[in-house]
Amino acid sequence: MITLTDRGAEKVREFLSSQGSEAEQAGLRVGVRGGGCSGFQYALAFDQQRDEDAVFEDKGIRLLVDSPSLPYVSGSTIDYVDDLQGAGFKVENPNVTAACGCGSSFRVADEEAVSAV
Repeated sequence: MITLTDRGAEKVREFLSSQGSEAEQAGLRVGVRGGGCSGFQYALAFDQQRDEDAVFEDKGIRLLVDSPSLPYVSGSTIDYVDDLQGAGFKVENPNVTAACGCGSSFRVADEEAVSAV
């Protein structure tokens, strides 16, 4: 399951409402891709639901996760922050075992086991 903070849900809702009728089937896509100095990076985007997606709903917002990304983001909470570093979505992920200094990439336990072999 993936959840949103109140502020994260508010920002997603603001964006989707500005998209008009296209937003009815849209949601926040939460995924990972390889890259960054720690191994994985988050890929967040507003998107339409696809057949193979796991779909979660929190605070009236649809959260869409592709099957390969699900084990890496399961249990995460998504917030929206606006601070000196900039504004954007931030993922609090219980699966992360290490992250880079800038916070844009991360590593999980399964990846460490593969790297050790």
